[in-house]
Amino acid sequence: MTISFERHLNPNPTPDAEREEILKAPVFGAKLTDHQVLIVWEKDKGWHSAQVIPYGPIMMDPSAAVLHYGQEIFEGIKAYRHQDGSIWTFRPMENAKRMQRSAKRLALPELPTELFLQSLKELIAVDGAWVPAPVDEKTLYFRPFEIAAENFLGVRAAHRAEYRVIASPVGPYFTGGLKPVKIWIALDSARAGRHGTGEAKTGGNYAASLQAQNEGYEHGCSQVMFLDAESATYIEELGGMNLFFVYKDGSVTTPALDGTILHGITRSSVIQLIKDRGLKLEERKITLEEVRQGMNAGDIVEVFACGTAAVITPVGQFLSKNETLGQENSEPGQLTASLREELTGIQYGTVEDRHNWLVKLS
Repeated sequence: MTISFERHLNPNPTPDAEREEILKAPVFGAKLTDHQVLIVWEKDKGWHSAQVIPYGPIMMDPSAAVLHYGQEIFEGIKAYRHQDGSIWTFRPMENAKRMQRSAKRLALPELPTELFLQSLKELIAVDGAWVPAPVDEKTLYFRPFEIAAENFLGVRAAHRAEYRVIASPVGPYFTGGLKPVKIWIALDSARAGRHGTGEAKTGGNYAASLQAQNEGYEHGCSQVMFLDAESATYIEELGGMNLFFVYKDGSVTTPALDGTILHGITRSSVIQLIKDRGLKLEERKITLEEVRQGMNAGDIVEVFACGTAAVITPVGQFLSKNETLGQENSEPGQLTASLREELTGIQYGTVEDRHNWLVKLS
């Protein structure tokens, strides 16, 4: 499904000199581009009124359903400028499918895959100058999102929704370079329960992670790791990334998707790259006790996290109110660094894209 977009250009776009100054050192989510995409859905009309409009506030009625019942989903995906000036994105069809799964779980209308990709191209057509040059891991981060926009206070699925795309130029998510980060183990809170919304990319899941994340910040940690809600035994994921454990025999393990873990696009890409190297890769349940014993005995030799925003990040230590696992001031593992170099190389067009993951936007 493709539809015609109307374009209403921003009459006061960011001056070129100001934009170039922003692109010298972009901060994640701090500055937004000049335009946004808007597509409306209504129960009796389907998707319609596709537009590119100036970036600005959303006019919303106080009774809008999203404010009261949390019908909201989003995605995260990047645009990469290659050395020849062209602009590409990475595995957008997978983001579109994940957004459809999230929409189904939150009782929102599912945006067709073709329309998802078209929305990214439409925004790049007017804001392509916001995609930074391919240095220092700079990219343009897209935030597609969908909200229930019906003005109604009854508890039911909304009959009107809005899909929007905004974008922000970004640099590295962790500004300290490729240095192992510290992770806080959440022992007193859970991110998601079985049969809940854990595998949906919805704001409520992230809100549920913030209390533990604040605890982690207080202890010098960059992210928080959650255990399963039922037994607090099995490792699930971080507040915004998936986890991988590398063993001294060369095998790699990552927690299995079981309905409470987000289907990470970077996660599935890393799995494929590991398999391409002929390494043993297991997706299975991993207990905190196994990680504790493995790190203490030296059987687990590398840990890394991955996600769209941070790509691949080495993990040096796990901390909780009871213990510290791992060594301070550790160095990134060999496999971690190698996978990161390969994945970013594919994204920026300097390494062969063997799996045809890249899609050209402009």
